[in-house]
Amino acid sequence: MGYSGAVKVGGPADVHELTDLMISKVAVGPTNNNAYVLRCRATDEQLLIDAAAEPHTLLALIGDSGIGSVVTTHRHGDHWGALREVVDATGARTYAGRYDAEGIPVPTDVLVEDGDTLTVGRVELTARHLVGHTPGSIALVYDDPHGAPHLFTGDCLFPGGVGNTFGSAENFTRLIDDVERKLFGELPDETWVYPGHGADTTLGAERPHLAAWHERGW
Repeated sequence: MGYSGAVKVGGPADVHELTDLMISKVAVGPTNNNAYVLRCRATDEQLLIDAAAEPHTLLALIGDSGIGSVVTTHRHGDHWGALREVVDATGARTYAGRYDAEGIPVPTDVLVEDGDTLTVGRVELTARHLVGHTPGSIALVYDDPHGAPHLFTGDCLFPGGVGNTFGSAENFTRLIDDVERKLFGELPDETWVYPGHGADTTLGAERPHLAAWHERGW
């Protein structure tokens, strides 16, 4: 069977096989967080997005090849609960958005700005800074030269809406504006979206609902 992105805590990873990159998605922890291991097919170098929980599960997914980098999409504790254990076991460098790093108890080696490039082997990812869910959330874009882009959104974009802004109208406006401008405004409908919790989606599936999201205010 092909990749669906449907995973559950305690279940197996689902693997999206691209020409240059392998993306393994697993669900971990009490809040059903998604964690993603990206492996460059040319070099076998690996990168982890969100060491959320269950370090034993993440380390088993990483395997003997280890990882060079761990990217934390934002400061909320359900996205870094296993970060210390994973870093101690692998020696990986840590990356986080400049404005969220102070809220992550494991030191951040590389402070990420909007538009920065991160690499995993020969594959490049572009960081987008999105304000509203937290001050320094980052999404990562893989602009696949062989097909549609792939977008890792943390808790800033899900099927059905943007991330939680905790009742703040100002934060909602900032988040939906950033998501519209930096994601929907720059990437095509075919872009595959990998969120921080739950099922995957595409920008094309969500784009028709942007006006409704604005109207409801969350």
